[in-house]
Amino acid sequence: MSYQPPKVWTNNELGGAWGKLNRPVAGATHEKTLPVGKHPLQLYSLGTPNGQKVTILLEELLALGVTGAEYDAHLIRINEGDQFSSGFVDVNPNSKIPALLDVSGDEPVRVFESGAILLYLADKFGFFLPKDRAKRTEALNWLFWLQGSAPYVGGGFGHFYHYAPEKIEYAINRFTMEAKRHLDLLDKQLAEHRFIAGDEYTIADIAIWPWYGALVNGLLYEAAEFIDAKSYTNLLRWTNEIEARPAVARGRIVNRTWGEKQLAERHDAADFTALGL
Repeated sequence: MSYQPPKVWTNNELGGAWGKLNRPVAGATHEKTLPVGKHPLQLYSLGTPNGQKVTILLEELLALGVTGAEYDAHLIRINEGDQFSSGFVDVNPNSKIPALLDVSGDEPVRVFESGAILLYLADKFGFFLPKDRAKRTEALNWLFWLQGSAPYVGGGFGHFYHYAPEKIEYAINRFTMEAKRHLDLLDKQLAEHRFIAGDEYTIADIAIWPWYGALVNGLLYEAAEFIDAKSYTNLLRWTNEIEARPAVARGRIVNRTWGEKQLAERHDAADFTALGL
């Protein structure tokens, strides 16, 4: 029987792996103060693709010797509702990871939404965003493309293909088609350029890799065969080049509590030593 929407929607539990995390209202559910470490930047996150964007950039900055980019990465367990604490909502009223608090100045500066954090850090430290206006604009074109496109991969394709409690053919076909269009777009762009926005490694690459690089490498939704990832040869070439960067190897495991290599919290560069990074 096909679903007939009611005249007025009422809240129903969605089911699935992450269904209980969603609710139709904003704001805090409980009082809890966020921890604050010793470094200029305080990150509250989880090692999802959106969280990886920020930790990869921070590790890239530190690899360049930018000491002001030292950070504490505090784990936010979204499956336990940490993102709905009063402290987290104060930093990000949208209750989504990642959220950043810059405490290096006279007054703390909050930055939320992963793309905004990348832009803030690139501007603050002067790296990974070209100075030339045209090249800067091209990098930002792709950064904002990612911010608009990733929800189709995560909340659309990933949800209905991998997480939804039942397989819905229409939904899977709809979002697979869009995800593959994205992959083809990136593949064509990378046929002409070494990196996403040209010949320079930028925050556009850092933003896109945790989503689309992971997808074609089979690290996201176990979907590489389903989407015929091997056919996107230029995208795979770029994916492997980014993955080989030492800062990426470090940044992608910060705030991760699953997988072969994981680092639940990062408070010092030495935290990677035991992991061989």
